[in-house]
Amino acid sequence: MDCFYIITNRLKDRDFAVTNEIRRYIEEHGKKCILSEKDEEGHILPGTVPEEADCALVLGGDGTLIRAVRDLGDSNLPLLGINLGTLGFLTDVELKDFREALDRLFTGTPDIEERMMIEGVAGEGIRDLAVNDIVIAREGKLRIVQYKLYVNGVLLNTYLADGVIISTPTGSTGYNLSAGGPIVEPTAKLFVVTPICSHALNTSSVVLSADDVIEIEICEGRYGKQEKVSLCFDGAEQMTLVTGERVSIRRAEKTARLVKLSRESFMKTMRKKMKGN
Repeated sequence: MDCFYIITNRLKDRDFAVTNEIRRYIEEHGKKCILSEKDEEGHILPGTVPEEADCALVLGGDGTLIRAVRDLGDSNLPLLGINLGTLGFLTDVELKDFREALDRLFTGTPDIEERMMIEGVAGEGIRDLAVNDIVIAREGKLRIVQYKLYVNGVLLNTYLADGVIISTPTGSTGYNLSAGGPIVEPTAKLFVVTPICSHALNTSSVVLSADDVIEIEICEGRYGKQEKVSLCFDGAEQMTLVTGERVSIRRAEKTARLVKLSRESFMKTMRKKMKGN
């Protein structure tokens, strides 16, 4: 690889000390380095991703890498995460190891993992992608909301809960895990549906095929009141749904392309990252 595109989380590297150190190392080895251009909210400016880039280096935590995947849109640029955060399930390289990682990229072709993404559609004009999860959760007062879960047009379950998480395998170690959902090997192709604080004896998650189409319907509240819930993609984009509306979720055509340099198994990584939690 000869050209690297650096995407930095400014909150993790405020003075760009790490960014500049990595840039110098790349340029000292005769390679090209381009820094991302961002708006005031930290999103990559549309149309500024260089076509000549071979790999994006994402400096931050898992959230930074997820945002980068979303910001890059239809680009097929592979991403390597360099961890400046805490757990770092997605960021493959610790900061102390960045030189060794770059040396391997300079001289060889790395393995690329294709991670499944999901697409959510609701109402008119609401369409977005998620790397980790799509979450439907109550707004406003503390109360439970009734949700209906349809799979391929057939009613599967009704939940009385704070919300529902539809997770990818990549997202299974995030909110899904906190809500009691199962951990899934990240390269698998499936959905995990997990209720949030369900008011029922059986609150098990449901694991579904990646070929299924999932619909969540917002039901009527007590005494015929209209319910309002938030629809959230990867904890970022958020909009409101009301009683009678549905969100349709399916496997996205786009995938997240992550550079894999570590030979460590996912289970070993998980055990190490979650130690003491």
